[in-house]
Parts: sequence; C-alpha cells; structure tokens
Amino acid sequence: MSITLTYTPAGGSATTLALSDRLVWTDEHAWQAPQMATDYGTQGDLMVHVRARNAGRPITLEGQESAAWMTLAQVQALQAWAAMAGAQFTLHLRGTDHTVMFDATEGAAIDARPLWPLLDGEQTADMPMQPTLKFIEI
Repeated sequence: MSITLTYTPAGGSATTLALSDRLVWTDEHAWQAPQMATDYGTQGDLMVHVRARNAGRPITLEGQESAAWMTLAQVQALQAWAAMAGAQFTLHLRGTDHTVMFDATEGAAIDARPLWPLLDGEQTADMPMQPTLKFIEI
C-alpha cells in the first residue's frame, strides 16, 4: 500500500508526493480520543472529568537506516510545503485519508539526515536521506 501526501490549493489542482511505504508510524497507538483529568472536591471526593477529543492526533512517520529513504529533492519539496503557514494536506496512510498539517509544536516538523557523513559540496538532489515527518490530524 502506498503512502501519499497531497496538497490542493484553493481553486487549484492537486499536487501529490509519493512517500515510501516503508515509513514507520511510530506513535500510531500512543493517542486516544477520550481525555481524562482528576481533582478533588471540597469534601475530598474524587472528581473525574472526561471529554472526547475530535482532532489533534499526532502522526509521526520515520524512516529507518535500512529502509524508507527519501531523496534530498523530496525532503526539500516537503520543507517548502511545511513552510506554508496553515496549509492542510491529505495524507493517505494504510488505506485511509487523514486531513493533516505539519506539526512544529515541539521542534521541526521535518528532520532528515544523510545516511553517511558528507563533505561540503557533496550533496546532490538524489542523495538518500533518513526522514522523520511530523503531522497533526485536524
């Protein structure tokens, strides 16, 4: 199954970037919709507050040293999209479409490292990179 990220500007045509189907969704099971908080009333009784979250699920996709590489050109295209404030995208992942934004709430939304050390000037557009992509579902 392929993983794709699509951007459709208002009144424009869609642009889709194919991502590696080997990216690992590292926080897939680390989020749940019900959110709980507890405190104590004036009589000492436990009060439990529960509410459902309708959005905000993090989706972090990580490449591995042995799989899911991206080229420097692909990383730069994603960085250009991430620089568009408030832009929304459609992430097709595991057969489901998710409406997402790049998530830069805790640092960079995109991190990509070369697979091996490079000297200055050795970078090329097709150089393999190990990516980490952070999205938030909206």
